[in-house]
Amino acid sequence: MTKPKRKIAVVTGTRAEYGLLYWIIKGIHEDPGLELQLIVTGMHLSTEFGYTVKDIEKDGFPIAERVEMLLSSDTKVSTSISMGIGLAGFAKAYERLNPDILLVLGDRFEIFSAVSAAVPIRIPVAHIHGGEATEGVMDEQFRHAITKMSAIHFPAAQRYADRIIQMGERPERVYCFGAPGLDNIYKLKLMNRKTLVRELGLPEKGKTGVVTFHPETIDNFSVELQAQEVLKALSEIGDIFWVITMSNADPGGRSIQVLMEKFVQANAGRVKLFASLGQLRYLSLLKHAELMVGNSSSGIIEAPSFRLPVVNIGGRQAGRIRSENIIDVPVCRKPDIVKTISKAMSDGFKSSLKGLENPYGKGDASKKIVKILKTLDLNGILKKEFNEIPYWRH
Repeated sequence: MTKPKRKIAVVTGTRAEYGLLYWIIKGIHEDPGLELQLIVTGMHLSTEFGYTVKDIEKDGFPIAERVEMLLSSDTKVSTSISMGIGLAGFAKAYERLNPDILLVLGDRFEIFSAVSAAVPIRIPVAHIHGGEATEGVMDEQFRHAITKMSAIHFPAAQRYADRIIQMGERPERVYCFGAPGLDNIYKLKLMNRKTLVRELGLPEKGKTGVVTFHPETIDNFSVELQAQEVLKALSEIGDIFWVITMSNADPGGRSIQVLMEKFVQANAGRVKLFASLGQLRYLSLLKHAELMVGNSSSGIIEAPSFRLPVVNIGGRQAGRIRSENIIDVPVCRKPDIVKTISKAMSDGFKSSLKGLENPYGKGDASKKIVKILKTLDLNGILKKEFNEIPYWRH
C-alpha cells in the first residue's frame, strides 16, 4: 500500500515573503513524498501592490486557495477588520485542504490570522523567523504570539533560537538553520549590471541607491512627516539615482506611497518607483547598488551578503541582530540622514566591510527545512509542555 503524501500548506501574503519562501515551496512541490498546498493572500491579490499572484503563477506553482482579506484602506481599524476576514477565510481553506502541517514565515497580521485559524482545527504550525525583535512595529507582538501557537520552529540565528526556548518552547523542536531567503543569493543567477540597467530602465552610468521605507506602527509618530524627512534627504544627494520599492500594506503605507509618487514626479530622471521587482531583479539590484536607505528587513538580513552599506532609519528594525554594514539613524531627521548617507558612501566605510560575514547563515536553510517537514514525527506534536529554564540561568 502506497504511503499517503504528507500535505504541507504554505501561506504567503507579500512579494518579499514569497521570495524568502521560494526554495522551500519548490522543494515541497518537487518532493514525491509531499503535497504542496499553497495558500495566497494579502498583498498578492491586490492590484495596488502589483497583483504579485501572477509571479507565483509564472513560477508554475499550483495555488490551492486564494484568501481575500485586505480592505481598500490602511487605517488601524481596517487592519483589524482585515484580520477578522482573513481568519474566516483561512478556516474555510483548512476545512477543504485538511493539511498535515501549516508553514508560515514572519510576523505580519495576515500570518497571525492564518495561524489563529489553524489552532482550533488542530493543525501543527511550523514557523520561520521566530524569536526576532522588531520593536518599531506591531508585528513584534504578532511574531511572539505566532511562536506560542506554533509547534515547530525555524529561527534564523542562535540568539533567536535561545529566545524561543526562553519562551518555554521545547528545544528539540527548535531547528536553527539560518534565513531561507539567503538561498536566493547563492541559487539564483543574478543579473549583471548591463542586464539590470536594461530591465529596470536605469542610467547606464553613475551610482544607484535602493530605498524601501515602511511605516512604524507601534508608536504614534507621523508616518507622513517621517517619509517627508527621508525624501528631503534623498533630494539633497545629487549624484545617486534612487530606485524606490513600494511600502507594505501596513497602517499608513498608502500615505507613504502617495508621497513617493509625488517625489518621483518632481524628480524625473533621478528616481524610479516600483510596486514589485521580484527576487531576481531585487537581489541583482542589491548586488550592484552603492547603498540602501530606509527600514526594510532586507537591509538587515540580505544586504550583508553583498557587503552593501545600509542606512537604517528609525526604530522599525530595532532589536534585530546587525552586521557592520548597518549604520543606524535613530531619529528620522533630514540632516542626520544626509550625514549618515555621506558616511555610508565613504571609501573608508566601504573598505571596512571587506570580508564581512552574514550572521543569518550561508544560504543552505531551505533544503534542511523541507527535510524536517517531511520526516518529523507528528505524533503528540500539538501537546504544549512549557520548557522550564532553571532559575540559575535567568
